[in-house]
Amino acid sequence: MGGAMLSGWVKSHFIDNGIYVVEPNEEATRTFEGIHNLTIVRTASEIRENIVPSVVILAVKPQTMDETLPALKRLIGTETTFLSVAAGKTLAYFEQNLSQYAQIVRAMPNTPAAVMRGITVYVPNGNVPKQQAELCGELLSSVGESVLINKEELMDAVTAVSGSGPAYVFLVIEAMAKAGIMAGLPSDLAMRLARATVSGSGELARLSEEPADQLRINVTSPGGTTAAALDVLMSDDGIQPIFDEAIKAAAKRSKELAG
Repeated sequence: MGGAMLSGWVKSHFIDNGIYVVEPNEEATRTFEGIHNLTIVRTASEIRENIVPSVVILAVKPQTMDETLPALKRLIGTETTFLSVAAGKTLAYFEQNLSQYAQIVRAMPNTPAAVMRGITVYVPNGNVPKQQAELCGELLSSVGESVLINKEELMDAVTAVSGSGPAYVFLVIEAMAKAGIMAGLPSDLAMRLARATVSGSGELARLSEEPADQLRINVTSPGGTTAAALDVLMSDDGIQPIFDEAIKAAAKRSKELAG
């Protein structure tokens, strides 16, 4: 996720003011070598003492966060905001492990950020000035859409819907392709049809001003093939109760991970 977001920032005006990347793995930064105004270091201690970052992006795995934060405490200041994209790590966690006075923004992006089609929901703590919150929103918007919320308790549901959501869409592609094979299609054709249909429909939904239910109605002829399929998918034991349970399970797990 960090690499996907960095790709967006390199292509935006954010690179003009300079970006430091702290990454011990040389292979992970190989594609970013030689970019003007981008400095790659292997440890946070290599960042010069006179550097005062506007935003420190915390894009490490949640399980390594405890060992990452101590080296970053020296960067805490009135001009610096810490922006975390680590799932399950709460504002309270960062206030406890950095400082109660630290400016913290918790964000939940998703993997379509890799193709600049992500959506990220973010929530600041009470220490973040409006201007800094807006700057974080701009950073997140460089790889898709960003949505500011003021209730952190919504983040579990956000994680369940958009954070984990790409996997659900990929599963739909798998299921459509398998059903196509059962209906007699060659496997490669079934998968090609499923992938193109889902990605194309997603782009149509993104560009349309009509709500999803109206888009569905628009492509459903009464008594036609689509209506026959939707009679199954929209039945009382169809797709909606399955999604209800899936989102509920993911949100519950998000709460558990937050401790």
